[in-house]
Amino acid sequence: MEGHPLSSSPGHGHTMKARREPTNLSHAPRDLHAPLILLGVDGGGTKTQAVITDEDGLTLGEGLAGPSNPLRVGVSNAAAAVREAVDRACAAADVRRTDIASAEIGLAGVRRADLKERMADALGRALGISSLTVVTDADIALYGATGGKPGLVLIAGTGSICCGKNARRKHVCAGGWGPLAGDEGSGSWIARRGLQAVAQATDGRGAATVLDEAACQYFNVATPDDLSLAIYAPSMTNERIAGFARHVIEAAAGRDAVAGVIVADAGRELAAAAATVIRKLRIERERFQVAYVGGVFSAGELVLAPLRAGVKRVAPQAFLAPPQLSPAVAAAAMAREQIRRLALAG
Repeated sequence: MEGHPLSSSPGHGHTMKARREPTNLSHAPRDLHAPLILLGVDGGGTKTQAVITDEDGLTLGEGLAGPSNPLRVGVSNAAAAVREAVDRACAAADVRRTDIASAEIGLAGVRRADLKERMADALGRALGISSLTVVTDADIALYGATGGKPGLVLIAGTGSICCGKNARRKHVCAGGWGPLAGDEGSGSWIARRGLQAVAQATDGRGAATVLDEAACQYFNVATPDDLSLAIYAPSMTNERIAGFARHVIEAAAGRDAVAGVIVADAGRELAAAAATVIRKLRIERERFQVAYVGGVFSAGELVLAPLRAGVKRVAPQAFLAPPQLSPAVAAAAMAREQIRRLALAG
């Protein structure tokens, strides 16, 4: 998913440090009598996190790498980032890639079936893991949100999306359209709203805000009039612009009125996505969790309060809570379920 900072919840083990000797990642046959080694990956537009666990869910090692959203960086670069994160996790856990019994790879940007298939092929070649499944980052976040039970997950990092499922296992999503057509309430949306506020204040079309100084510092320009040179530079990326959101959130926390409206509006936009999913699932009268994942939620109640109010208007018994598992750990749990399904089928 895109840009979330959450780690695995307490009770799911600690990361083991890498031993002094480098781990041999060459292809060697896996001992079929050895404990199951599972891999979960959460890849987004900002970073990729890989987690190695045992069959009891204990985290043995973690690894981080750069972005792996194929829509942003391409299929080959996305596969390379996943492999780098996996190799680092393997080194931390002192295992080989060929020790991994099952892998679940959750990636942003793979909602299209053809792109998902291309990523599965590329990762199969890059990792050499026989049992490997590619799903969206929303799929793993939803599983981690409620432990596989009915409910919703809201992801608001660089981008935004809401997904949910009901007791009849119907699965619905809203959002995830990217920065040009959507991503309302996301980091990139907040950052763009912040830049619009700076432009309006500079022209005298809008209220004064501390965001003008913050924007100059973040984009390394002398005056707000110079911002257009920076934000429209050929080298500027959506991820870089989205990073400005944290300064908007900081300004809102410091009681800047303009920034406060932007962050509150982000909460309302995320509530609108959640309300759409709730209605499509027809769970307005049920009690369920709405989990939230992503850097936008570092704003705390500034974004959670309008989000909660919007959700309660549609589903009075729904409640907001952090996910039960981080997305990467949830992906590893899904890999364990895949092994069990294969065993039952065999």
